[in-house]
Amino acid sequence: MLNGWITAMRTLTIIPVPGKDARDFSTSLYAFVWVGTLLGGILYGLTLLLQQQVGSEWPEAGAFLVVLAGVILTRGFHLDGLADVADGFWGGHSRERVLEIMKDSLLGTFGVVALILLLLGKWIVLVRLLSTGQALWLIAALIVSRVLMVDLSVRLPYARESGTASQFVKGAKLQHWLLNFIPAAIILFFLLGWQGLMVLAGGWIFGLFFGQMSRRRIGGITGDLLGACCELSEVGILFVGSVL
Repeated sequence: MLNGWITAMRTLTIIPVPGKDARDFSTSLYAFVWVGTLLGGILYGLTLLLQQQVGSEWPEAGAFLVVLAGVILTRGFHLDGLADVADGFWGGHSRERVLEIMKDSLLGTFGVVALILLLLGKWIVLVRLLSTGQALWLIAALIVSRVLMVDLSVRLPYARESGTASQFVKGAKLQHWLLNFIPAAIILFFLLGWQGLMVLAGGWIFGLFFGQMSRRRIGGITGDLLGACCELSEVGILFVGSVL
């Protein structure tokens, strides 16, 4: 299990960890909820530090730094997936063409627009959360978004014959789902009470629709789609927090 934690950290973050990767990458799925908790805790700690330094007088700058820190900590891994999905789903008309575009390393117009809108959206909702002292929603967003990647991996087949994420998806099992959703429910209830459980349930419903769309368009899931779901659910939960 330790090797699975190491693989999860190396896959989802830029944080260096000593040790060897797991032989079976799917064993790292159990640790996704804990990596999300760690990332959320780091970003929340950053907001507390910023509040001590600049107070609540300049939430725009604080929100920008939090967004930047999130990109650095994850090395923009999931953002790359979102851009590829935007290019593929909006630029391709057949399953084969969608997969071909998503595999292309070049960034298209749809991908650029998706990245701009997502990062702008994150900044806007974070300004609201920081100015109202509700930055705790960062932890919830980071947890649920990572748990949803496990959910999709368990429920959907891998859409390609091979790929970077195939080792995670093809070995995903119900036990990985349970080892993510149960701790996530406990942590979110501790942080936000019943609202936390509602957010987890809402995220799961979003994952159902996202998975159905993925299955309909390309017959399953890919690493890019996992990253896109992660980013979209994260900003969606932050938006819910800013409204509530």
